[in-house]
Amino acid sequence: MTHDARSALLRAALDAAARGWHVFPLRPGTKRPALHGEASCSLTGVCASGHQKWEQRATTDQDRIRATWSRAPFNVGIATGPSGLVVVDLDMPKDKGSSDAPSGAATFEALCERAGHAVPETRRTRTASGGQHLYLAAPSGVRLANTAGSLAPLVDTRAWGGYVVAAGSITPAGRYETVSGSPTAALPVWLLRLLEPAAVQPAAPLRLPAVSGSRAAVAALEAECAEVSAAPESQRNITLNRCAFKVGRFVAWGDVPRHVVEEAFQAAGEAHGLTVAECRATIRSALDASIRKARPRDAA
Repeated sequence: MTHDARSALLRAALDAAARGWHVFPLRPGTKRPALHGEASCSLTGVCASGHQKWEQRATTDQDRIRATWSRAPFNVGIATGPSGLVVVDLDMPKDKGSSDAPSGAATFEALCERAGHAVPETRRTRTASGGQHLYLAAPSGVRLANTAGSLAPLVDTRAWGGYVVAAGSITPAGRYETVSGSPTAALPVWLLRLLEPAAVQPAAPLRLPAVSGSRAAVAALEAECAEVSAAPESQRNITLNRCAFKVGRFVAWGDVPRHVVEEAFQAAGEAHGLTVAECRATIRSALDASIRKARPRDAA
């Protein structure tokens, strides 16, 4: 890599830091962090009091940045949480040969239309694969986690625990480039509500609406919602998916209305700390798959 290219990567890191964004090095030509792992940590320097991961070591200190990027042509990672950012990652379809598959930009635009709002006008980067990153300023005092496809297909978000590749970085697939230098807009309130975890409420007996149909269906729904409520934090989403899938056959058989199942699982998931969007996407996906695969009642 030429000296000019290395200088450009340093400028990209310094430019991001000047905006108050915390940066850290990525391996040259890749999207992977270049910092050492815990197993090889010498517990010296910034790790003197314990191993520091990339999110903790990301910095806006220009001297540290110059010293780091003087060693190699590192790509630039932006730790979104410490930077006060929520970045909406709009992916391209994996099968680029399928011309009718909607992109993340299209599904996010549809989400905005359903919410009655325009796509936020904000700083925007084109990714090496042809996708887009929309930079939004997170409200102070709010700690949001990453999401993957819960808002809409091919739409992820990066916040605490996540990072994005900064404009100016180069991979074999191409360059990350700023396509809109608009000021970073505030995260819209309607989008915050979809991303914000629901407050965990004290456990209470699940009260289902009175429905006609199979007693077995209602009993199964009650049992599976209780399973969701008791799931460990790290297993909440996968448990919701599994439990909704198990109840889907009763919807396929006409024993219980789909909207009743959706409302019950939505309440159970939100009460256990999942976001509105995560619950909605997981329940819809699980029920669609279960109904599609359901065997006839006499063969089940």
